[in-house]
Amino acid sequence: MNILQIAWKSMRQNPATSVLGILLTAFGTGILCVLLLTSRQIEEQLDNNSRGIDLVVGAKGSPIQLILSSIYHMDNPTGNISLREAQTLAANPMVKLAVPLSLGDNYKGHRIVGTDSTFLQLYNLALAEGRIWQRDFEAVIGAEVARKHGLSVGDKIYGAHGLSSEGHTHSEHPYTITGIFEPVHNVADRLILANLASVWRMHGDNDDDHDHEHGEDDHDLSGVEEHEHHHGEQHDHDHSHEEPQLVKSIMGDIGTGEREITSMLIQYRNPAAIGMFPRLVNQSTAMQAASPAIESARLFALLGIGIDSLQVLAYVIMLMAALSVFISLYNALKSRKYDLAIMRTLGASQGKLFGIVIAEGILLTFVGAILGIVIGHVALYLISASTGGATTLLETLVLLPQEAWLVLIGVSIGFVSAIIPAIKAYKTSISQTLSGN
Repeated sequence: MNILQIAWKSMRQNPATSVLGILLTAFGTGILCVLLLTSRQIEEQLDNNSRGIDLVVGAKGSPIQLILSSIYHMDNPTGNISLREAQTLAANPMVKLAVPLSLGDNYKGHRIVGTDSTFLQLYNLALAEGRIWQRDFEAVIGAEVARKHGLSVGDKIYGAHGLSSEGHTHSEHPYTITGIFEPVHNVADRLILANLASVWRMHGDNDDDHDHEHGEDDHDLSGVEEHEHHHGEQHDHDHSHEEPQLVKSIMGDIGTGEREITSMLIQYRNPAAIGMFPRLVNQSTAMQAASPAIESARLFALLGIGIDSLQVLAYVIMLMAALSVFISLYNALKSRKYDLAIMRTLGASQGKLFGIVIAEGILLTFVGAILGIVIGHVALYLISASTGGATTLLETLVLLPQEAWLVLIGVSIGFVSAIIPAIKAYKTSISQTLSGN
């Protein structure tokens, strides 16, 4: 019988203390696993969703709220801005690409975004099936929206006011799904895109300029043909000498009434705009400029405070697990000293007795660490499944290389906890133990 078999049998002889050690190790490892998965993936998603966006322009208010609502679609907007002012900014020579966003409705928790074809260019979106919208109240949905709700081209959906799916439903104007995007593994997978006029008309704007009974769409013609015929290709051509596409797609087609949008995503033409353009927006207009890089770093720093606190709790639990394993092995050693002495008389060396106790400590915490990783993934999956929305960005079934370190930490705790009992087993005196001294 080898050392591991003996250690396993010894664990089974003391089920209560063994289970306590395993559970404490599992809970500590589970918390660390959840923190590792969430912090790593949230940081990657923050970077992935804001890639290619140099600035967000919107109504004055909280810069973080503006970033959360316009890039991550996780908060209410700070307000609306004038479309004419947005067009003026879009025409600035420092702007390469300007993407308008008009928010306000959702479908079962998924944001309905009024925009134009520049949004597809910014996020490198390609159609998996169907076509881009061509008239009002036509929409193209992200891959996650289609998968989660079993939607397909030709289906009709009804938007609800606000961010909550329980808001007032706009039953008078259903959206017809004309296309589904290929998965891009960022926030666009969870969005529903339509043209700007659809959002304006949905909220009471029925000017004659927006009467599209004949299927005309004056607000979203830029790039439509390209996306229809080349929807499987990447948009890698150079736009450095083109007029900003917000101006091209909706300039001069806003009718007689004053139009508003929620915000605008800006891509700079050159690095020199980084220091100049935000100051221009904040000082010369009624709008505010928020940098995704700065605000995302600030947001993650705020999240880090809570993560650090939970890490401390996890390490305290792991320390309790180490103490539990130590007490378990130490007490078990007292009751097994005759067994160890008999093993010595049968030829077992001092080193083997030392190895048996060490193996028992390592085995306890190894089982606990593996169980903790399973608990961590299951807990994160249940959280994601129950809350939906923003938490769906977490891939709960992915295994990170760093999780191997959690197992190593657990094994190290078992080894350290078993050293003192192992040394006592090593020094077991056959004559004194068998004589009862």
